[in-house]
Amino acid sequence: MKVFNHEKKVLTEFEALNNDLREAANNAQFYSNIMMPTLGTLSYVNYALTAAAGGFLVIAGRMDIGGLAAFLQYSRTFNQSLAQISQQTNTLLSAMAGAERIFNILAESPEIDQGQVTLDRSDAKEWYWVNGKNRVPVVGNIKLENINFSYVDNNPILKNIDVWAEPGLKVAFVGATGAGKTTITNLINRFYEINSGQITFDGINVRDIKKDDLRKTISIVLQDTHLFTGSIADNIRYGRLNATDDEVIKAAKLAKAHGFIKRLPHGYQTELTGDGEGLSQGQRQLLAIARAAVANPKVLILDEATSSIDSHTEALISKGMDQLMYGRTSFVIAHRLSTIRNADVIMVMDHGQIIERGNHDSLMEKHGTYYKLYTGQIELD
Repeated sequence: MKVFNHEKKVLTEFEALNNDLREAANNAQFYSNIMMPTLGTLSYVNYALTAAAGGFLVIAGRMDIGGLAAFLQYSRTFNQSLAQISQQTNTLLSAMAGAERIFNILAESPEIDQGQVTLDRSDAKEWYWVNGKNRVPVVGNIKLENINFSYVDNNPILKNIDVWAEPGLKVAFVGATGAGKTTITNLINRFYEINSGQITFDGINVRDIKKDDLRKTISIVLQDTHLFTGSIADNIRYGRLNATDDEVIKAAKLAKAHGFIKRLPHGYQTELTGDGEGLSQGQRQLLAIARAAVANPKVLILDEATSSIDSHTEALISKGMDQLMYGRTSFVIAHRLSTIRNADVIMVMDHGQIIERGNHDSLMEKHGTYYKLYTGQIELD
């Protein structure tokens, strides 16, 4: 807003929304508060009119006193029911509004999954892609060929992307915000479907692999870490629910989280609440990395995974990160170029295209965009 000098426009829009909200709130309060007195008054008027009419009929000899008393009692009972209904009006209207949102969610179309290839993990050491009688070992060879993608028609995000990765290869993406780095990893997971081109996993088109099975082979560590209410061990075990305590501890050691966990009052059984309140951002990030490690994935995606960690903590976990990525296909998205110096391939992206690729040394020799980024001549937005 400040960059584009839109403060006044945004304030005007906010005031309009605020006025609409105030008017709606006033109307809601007015109608809800006036309903009870109105119905109460009507019930008393109704009772009085009924008593007067009944008294006239009694005097005229067309009704006895007992019948009048019973009728007045029925009238009061009926009025009380109406009053109780009016008391529930606000609750009913709120429930209807909530139900509308729920029904909108229920009306959403489910993900289309026409994949037939499944994952066999019965052997802990060797996984297989299974398609009928064909069994292909899960290795982690990822290939993106001539990928084009757009979230909105006629607004391409990725253009002619070609990426190849294999186990033990660390592929890094750098570029300004909106360049398409995260989008590439989302396409590998099939969070979105490509417009054209092909993505293969061990030579199998990812569209032929069941989404749930595909995602079981991939672990993602994001910039924002979400922890659940429960013990630290359970939060790490969320990466693989059947992991043993020894495997949880091993993953924590790999992520360099074991040290601070042992210093907590109850170690791995320390209860976390409020999304990990009481832990630093760096410690929460270490738990997210341990969660990825315990899943033992074939493909690892680190999306700004160390952006919330200070330089000291980053140096502490760099060795553990290298151990975690060892033998796995790894994709790294980073703003800190120091974290990807040892990447085997660095992809420099700009407006949905790969404009440079190579390792750190070769890109520095070219004196191109990466060189300018690394030397601070230009900055990532």
